[in-house]
Parts: sequence; structure tokens; C-alpha cells
Amino acid sequence: MHLETKLVQAGVGKDEKTGAVNFPVYYSTAYRHPTLGESTGFDYARTANPTRSILEDTIANAESGDGGFACASGMAAIHTVMGLFSQGDHLIVSLDLYGGTYRLFEQVLSRYGLTFSYVDLRDLESLEKAVKPQTKAVFVETPTNPLIQITDIQEVAQLAKRHGLLTIVDNTFMTPYCQRPLELGADIVLHSATKYLGGHNDVLAGLIVAKGQELSEKIGFLHNSIGAVLGPQDSWLLLRGMKTLALRMERHQTNAFAVANKLREHPAVTEVFYPGLPEHPGHDIQQKQSSGFSGMVSFRVRSADQVKPFLKNLRIVSFAESLGGVESLCTYPATQTHADIPIEIREYVGVCDRLLRLSVGIEHPDDLIADLCEALDASLAVGGSVR
Repeated sequence: MHLETKLVQAGVGKDEKTGAVNFPVYYSTAYRHPTLGESTGFDYARTANPTRSILEDTIANAESGDGGFACASGMAAIHTVMGLFSQGDHLIVSLDLYGGTYRLFEQVLSRYGLTFSYVDLRDLESLEKAVKPQTKAVFVETPTNPLIQITDIQEVAQLAKRHGLLTIVDNTFMTPYCQRPLELGADIVLHSATKYLGGHNDVLAGLIVAKGQELSEKIGFLHNSIGAVLGPQDSWLLLRGMKTLALRMERHQTNAFAVANKLREHPAVTEVFYPGLPEHPGHDIQQKQSSGFSGMVSFRVRSADQVKPFLKNLRIVSFAESLGGVESLCTYPATQTHADIPIEIREYVGVCDRLLRLSVGIEHPDDLIADLCEALDASLAVGGSVR
């Protein structure tokens, strides 16, 4: 079956007793055993829940993986995967990185003896030089958040395998509809499923998919031991969202391309980051390894003084954190998603005080463009030069 069909059919026919087309929500935390030594496959809700199991099978199938695991949030998913590593282990990580991941690595996991090197993974020579005897994995965001930098997953995975390293890919921005890293050689895929997979800004969730039985068993042990699992109601909401993923991603991409083209023409904007634009660095790599460009657009205005009036004058686009929902959102990374990254590092990477990030929703593109242009026009009134 095509991926669109797999997603729509998630859970259909799985509840054999009732024939429910929409798989039920199972709230039970405990399950009766038929007799001593026998199990229905469900013993305790932290270990397995029928609703969550359908979700986990669905994401594993969608990502061409062998084991799927649903967690309480995207950060819970990352933290669970980090349980694979021990004191003294070293990971190489994308330089342009979501601030929450950076915070987890530097303010939490570093206290347990893990170390991290932040490298521009578009530069394979720099990646090679960063490998140490204690290096265990490469952690990749592509496209990165918020500068939309594109990493060649296949090349990174090949280099990692030569050194005996795991390749872990955060696939939140792309979803399996557009990009499937395991098919390109990665070992583990992560999602903040709160975003595109849920798609409606109404559920907090994270997903993990692993390739291979041994790795899947290790993550399954961590998933159960740590216990940051997704509850049955949220599992059901996420399943419902994923059924329309293909339709939504097509509209997100169409809208994002229209918005990106308009933004690069506006006098208030100096730079636009969107992998669907032919001039975007990594456009060719994105075309090679993905079937689309998703709906994330970042851009820089001429002056930081323009940011406040721009955000204040938005009417349809909401000034809010998160991304991937049907409603369009605008985020200011310097004070929101990347606030916990030290300013000197943030500015070195390129997350400056003129940068804004758009999650382009599925509204009519003309309405979105009119809203953005009106807000940008209002921001020009403050004047100011590039800085």
C-alpha cells in the first residue's frame, strides 16, 4: 500500500470483537491474565496499551522501521533514546539545533557525563574531524530549526557506519510523508508528534522508530523502564491526526512555497529560508532525499526594531510557539524556541534578533500573504538599517 493508504487505514479492522472502524481508546492500566503463565499481550499500561500499540505500529510502518515507540512529548522521545548512551560517551550534533534539544543536552545530560560537539553536518570533513574514540552517535536535524539547513542523510549515515556510530535523525519538520531517514541509512528516527503528525495543535506527543530487532529491543527496554509513555487518549488523537497527514502536508507545502516567494519580494525582508526555493542552499539535496519541502519558512527582516510591530499587526497568523498545525503560527526564535541557547552561540549559528520562523498552515494562501504583507508594511514604518 501507498503511505497515504497506510495512514488512513491505521487501526481499521484491528478491533476484531466489535469490528470498530475507529480503533477504541483503552483506558485500562491493568489487564486480566487467562491463567498462570499466559498473557493477552497486555499486562500493564506503561509497558503496552492497545491504543498506543496501534499508533506505534503505524509510525513504524510509515517510517519503514522495525520498532515504534510513543512518548509523552518530543523531548521525552529524545531523552529516551539518549538512554542508549553511558557516562563518557560523546555525540556529534547538528550545529543549528532546536533550543529545547540543546537545553536537554547541555543542562541535563551533560551532568550525567555525556558530551556533545555541535558541527555543521553539511560539511562532511568537519564531521569526520569531530569523531573521537568515545563518539557513539551522530544526531541530525534536517531541515534544521530554525535556519532550514539541509544535511545529506545518506552521506552522514555512511560516514557514521564507517566509524561504528549510530545515526539519529529528528524528522519532525518533514514527517514520513516527505522524508524517510531509515531508508537512507539512519538507525533511529525521532518526531515531535505534537507538530505535523498530530497536526491540530491539540496533542503533546513524541515518537521513536528504530531499525533492526536488536536496537528496537534496547529502545523498548528504555521506553518501559523510563516510563515517559503516551497515554491512550493522546494516542487516539494522534492516530486521528495522522490519518489526514498526506492531505495536510500537500497544502502546507503549496502554501509555504507561495508565502516564501512573496516574502523574498517584500522590501522589509532581507533573506528567506525555504528548501523549495531553487536558490536555497541544499535545495538539490532536499530534492534527492525527500519527496517534498514541508511548510516551514524562516526569514530575516531589515531591523530588529521591525519585529514587534510586525508581530503586533498579524491578524490571521498567530504569534505563538510550536509548529505543524493547521493554523499558521509565527515564532521569534531569539526569545522563544532558542532562548536557552547562550546569545554568543545563537548569533554565531545565525539565530539573530532579526530572524522569524513561520509555520505555514492550510488557510487560503491569498489570505496568509495579505496578512503577512500588511504586517510587514506596518513594520517598515519603524525604519532602521540592517544589523
